[in-house]
Amino acid sequence: MTTLPPAGVIPAKDSSLEKQVYTLVETYSELIPLDNDRIRLAYCLCKYLEGEGDSPEILVKSTKIKIEGVSHKELAERINTELTSIKSEC
Repeated sequence: MTTLPPAGVIPAKDSSLEKQVYTLVETYSELIPLDNDRIRLAYCLCKYLEGEGDSPEILVKSTKIKIEGVSHKELAERINTELTSIKSEC
């Protein structure tokens, strides 16, 4: 039995919605210290922008991410203001 190499990954374009959202969430790495929490939040925010998920105010609490140095409400407000600029670009 042999092991095959993993499938190749094609990076997303910088102008894509997903790339912009994941980059946005990475800017909060000091407030959200765990990589998995940031990835989960970014995925949910992408779904929100596609019309399938909850708003950032709900997502920050429902995804159960670990936040340091800021309240859930304040983080949701920051994310929401930046998401509006991403929405207007797309």
